[in-house]
Amino acid sequence: MPARLLTVAQVAELLGTSVRFPRRLIEERRIVFVKVGRHVRIPESAIQEYIESHTVQPIVRRFGKAA
Repeated sequence: MPARLLTVAQVAELLGTSVRFPRRLIEERRIVFVKVGRHVRIPESAIQEYIESHTVQPIVRRFGKAA
């Protein structure tokens, strides 16, 4: 089954940003997108990959150990 294609507005809502942010990602070619005529669509899988690759894991500190 092909990936679901999202509009720029839908991506912005998913990321909790303004529409300007996903448009900048597209302009800078930092995210995969599909041109459908003059419309731009972003595969839902591309958004998941973007989120996973930009997720920062917390640092686990161990107290009581000397460095």
